[in-house]
Amino acid sequence: MRTPTLALVVIARDEARCIRRCLDSARPWVDRMLVLDTGSVDGTPDLARAAGAEVHHRAWADSFAQARNQALELADADWHLVLDADEQLTQGGELLRPWTRQPPQLGVICVHSNFQSGAAGQPAGPAQRHQAWITRLLPRQARYQGRIHEQVCTPLPRRRLNLHVEHDGYLGPQRAGKRDRNRTLLLRDLQERPDDPYTLYQLGKEAQALDEAAEASDWFARAWAATPARAAWRHELLVRLLQCLGRAGRREQALELAESQLQAWPHSPDFFFTLGDLLLDQALQDPGRARDHWLPLAEAAWQRCLEIGERPDLDGSVHGRGSHLAEHNLAVLRAHLHRPG
Repeated sequence: MRTPTLALVVIARDEARCIRRCLDSARPWVDRMLVLDTGSVDGTPDLARAAGAEVHHRAWADSFAQARNQALELADADWHLVLDADEQLTQGGELLRPWTRQPPQLGVICVHSNFQSGAAGQPAGPAQRHQAWITRLLPRQARYQGRIHEQVCTPLPRRRLNLHVEHDGYLGPQRAGKRDRNRTLLLRDLQERPDDPYTLYQLGKEAQALDEAAEASDWFARAWAATPARAAWRHELLVRLLQCLGRAGRREQALELAESQLQAWPHSPDFFFTLGDLLLDQALQDPGRARDHWLPLAEAAWQRCLEIGERPDLDGSVHGRGSHLAEHNLAVLRAHLHRPG
């Protein structure tokens, strides 16, 4: 029986900072590597060739799906591992070869992103870690759709694989250049699919990254109303919607939504961490009921985070909300509650 082929597929533009790191991380586990360059001027193609990749070129056409699909066609392998240049494979490479001996299905892997919060033009906050389960291991026939935040479009089943990737594209100067491009492409997608919940969700994330809480709330609310209950990203969508409603001064709406979802997310530290933040903000706005009502509720929410612990299996979970971030909030709150007067 012929051994199935496995290729690493990367699209890149001006990724000299990290392209070699990406290719080096995957080389031991794949048969070949293909990089489709979309217009680099910083030497990325030469670095990719030196790392052992086959390099092709195409003009950028304002569509990640088009670029990825062309790269998949050029690679023409039985299986394709899709990575971005600012990612590196850190765990689970030994699982790839056994996977390729199975019937066609989609492999969903865990991408760990380091990110910094903060409004545009303001100093970034401390780095945090976010986990997302994303379809990245594709059989030959699978293809993408969408100009940006593209999705694999196929009825094939999806299954998680204990493969882990580190991503640093949201840190420092890497994040700044993506914002205007992302929003422009998403709005073009929305013109074609006006009620697409995933596009609405991604527009909310772009607005949130710019600290535009009211606009982000509106995008997220539209996405929430249209998102299927089975969607993996519904968890992160809810947490982001609650955050933005609170920051936009719509705490009553946020608390009503949170109450309606308590039974749906009893094991999400991210949900209860965000609920604690909302309750603390409510205490600041209603000082007469703060000490005896809102602050004890916030304490209970953050305590619930510790009881649950970390849940990296939940899409969009932020590391620390089930441990040290909740512990910090509780320590500060309890010091206030136990202070005389």
